[in-house]
Amino acid sequence: MKTPKNIIFDVGDVLLDYRWQQMLMDYGLDEAEAYRVGRELFDDPDGLWHEYDLAVKSQEEIIQEFEQKHPKDAEVIRWFISHGEYMHVARPAIWKLVHQLKEAGYHLYILSNYPELLFKKHTQYADFMDDMEGMVVSYMLHVGKPERVVYQTLCDRYGLNKEECLFFDDRQENIDGAIRNGMKGVLFTGYADAMEKIKEEKRMEVYQLENEHIYLEVSAHGAEMVRLMGKKTKKEYLFDAD
Repeated sequence: MKTPKNIIFDVGDVLLDYRWQQMLMDYGLDEAEAYRVGRELFDDPDGLWHEYDLAVKSQEEIIQEFEQKHPKDAEVIRWFISHGEYMHVARPAIWKLVHQLKEAGYHLYILSNYPELLFKKHTQYADFMDDMEGMVVSYMLHVGKPERVVYQTLCDRYGLNKEECLFFDDRQENIDGAIRNGMKGVLFTGYADAMEKIKEEKRMEVYQLENEHIYLEVSAHGAEMVRLMGKKTKKEYLFDAD
């Protein structure tokens, strides 16, 4: 396996957090009812929310089908799906790490399952979008992770060598899909996971240009150091991981 040059991120529960239960409580439900309604949407046995991710039906069609399944919750379901702008939460520490990796010479991409309207609402003002060189999102293909075509499309579209790709996702089945497709994969459960993986890959070569070699190190205290060493330059950058 080659040294990773491309780092690929899922969005939900990696680059963004969610407050869906609190959002439903903001609507007026108590904690238990908010949890119940959320789970009946996300865990729909017929995979209706996944169809929303794939954009095989319009948002209005998705809402109407949920209303038919849960008529007592129809009003709150329509409000919840229509107002996704209240659902997401920023993760500034992860966004900072993303930017540091970009400055260190990595090529960064998004590979995510997401409904089109929600994706646009949730990423419109997200700083990490400025650091991304490309993305493949389920609504674009009408297919989602962990299907092989999703990973392959990202590699084909941006000319990526699979063996040079490191993928972070919060679902094991998606990590397994990446590994089957020839990538490295890391199950993401928090900021420390990303840092730990970088520690495992420390001293890796990430860039080579005009006789300068760039190496990434992560100290025991969680700081990242990029050391540029060449014939004419020797410069150190220290990025706090706080």
